[in-house]
Amino acid sequence: MVTPGVESYIRQKFADHAGLTEEQIFVDDVTLAVVISRSPRMTNSIDLMEAFARTANALRKDHGVRVRLPALPLDTPTSTVLKVFIEEFERQKEAAV
Repeated sequence: MVTPGVESYIRQKFADHAGLTEEQIFVDDVTLAVVISRSPRMTNSIDLMEAFARTANALRKDHGVRVRLPALPLDTPTSTVLKVFIEEFERQKEAAV
């Protein structure tokens, strides 16, 4: 079962770190390459990884769960990234119990 509010939390935090709105990232299910091109804060995949790391750090701080994402190619749709984020959150949450 997915923890209530986690999906919207991840979406909002990642959008904040990317300097974009949730709609710019998640509505059209754009790829990570498109996120980088749209973001005023990103110029390459290193910046993207930093946004993921900041989102994961926020999850750890606010929800007490450490999330580590696998390497994802730049043609990965944001819906897939969100799914992986949530699955990893739930897996780590269960492991901590």
